[in-house]
Amino acid sequence: MDTLRVRDAKDVEQVVRAAIANDQPLEIIGHGSKRQIGQPMATNAVLDLSALNAVVSYEPNELIITVQAGAPLADVKSLIDAKNQQFAFDPMDTAPLLGTAGIGTIGGMIGAGLAGSRRIKSGGARDHLLGAHAVSGFGDSFKTGGKVVKNVTGYDLSKLLAGSWGTLAVMTEVTLKVMPKPESERTLVLRGLDDIAANRAMTAALGSPFDVSGAAHLPASVFRPSGDALAALASPGQSVTLLRLEGIEVSAASRAASLTRLVAEFGAAEVLKDAVSTGVWDALRDVIPFAAGGALGAWPVWRIVCPPASGGALGRQLARETGGDVIYDWGGGLIWAAVPPRPDAQAATVRNLVEAAAGHATLIRASEEVRRHLDVFQPQAAGIAALAERVRQSFDPKEILNRGRMARGTPT
Repeated sequence: MDTLRVRDAKDVEQVVRAAIANDQPLEIIGHGSKRQIGQPMATNAVLDLSALNAVVSYEPNELIITVQAGAPLADVKSLIDAKNQQFAFDPMDTAPLLGTAGIGTIGGMIGAGLAGSRRIKSGGARDHLLGAHAVSGFGDSFKTGGKVVKNVTGYDLSKLLAGSWGTLAVMTEVTLKVMPKPESERTLVLRGLDDIAANRAMTAALGSPFDVSGAAHLPASVFRPSGDALAALASPGQSVTLLRLEGIEVSAASRAASLTRLVAEFGAAEVLKDAVSTGVWDALRDVIPFAAGGALGAWPVWRIVCPPASGGALGRQLARETGGDVIYDWGGGLIWAAVPPRPDAQAATVRNLVEAAAGHATLIRASEEVRRHLDVFQPQAAGIAALAERVRQSFDPKEILNRGRMARGTPT
């Protein structure tokens, strides 16, 4: 397979134009940490953006950073952490779940759009993407958005790039909002709730005036011996429900006390503070109980988004009918489901249950052979699929970029 390493946006233009001329689709990668997600692509050429790794500008006082798409996410997070700032949408590190090296890039972060637990409060990646420079499937560079929040007078094309998995354009540079890190953090821990009661507790917390920034539930079955922060919470045979509050020290402590009283009907709450709390939520964001190196490392993993109020019932039914394990985040609106291996990753069961709950499911981890014969991403209704195809055609009419990654049966 040919690997085409580029130095700047002009190189990207030339590579894309040559690919168009030769009808040679390109696989777009930074360091390739998410190549295992999506339909397998039939291509003999890889467009490698890893050399586009510079921080173009960082203005901590303006809460803005502009960085090239191939910059390692870990390096950029370290840079802004030194100024006590963060990406508030809490981007997921897929490396533990997929068993890859932790070398995700900024471009991959935006292209995947996988946000962590704080999404319920702060929004997703697209909500923090202010602008981008990219090369379309015509081989032309374009710029969308800018360096201020309220700068859009027409279509905000940068929002389309978030979650597009590299199928619309090759991002070369992005501008993102950063936010101050909270001074303090408290997490209430409720033990022994079943999925439905936990869903009610999370709903009550999120509906309270106490500005909850995380609400998650881990059934007892997901806890297995390991050295991670979540395993340290385990009590034999007991589930764990987590409710997070962040802010200045006095506020976080006061709100934690008030929330403890509010959820007292669900049981006595323990309180985790600061670094201990942060470690727990980092492990949850990266779905460490289902990590590739763990006991369920060979099991397919589904990422399911549904109405939060439906989460408890849906997750319980999924676990019962598949024999798998589930983890709830976003107050029940996000379910991670690890299911025992089958040739179809139990897709029919998962999709039937999810569609009945008005949700959608993405197969995040499975072998290439399984992914080749399944719809990895949720099949779209006819009208939405037609609209999505019109959008794709306007960016990449010859389907040169990541051809077939998001749709099974795309011509190759």
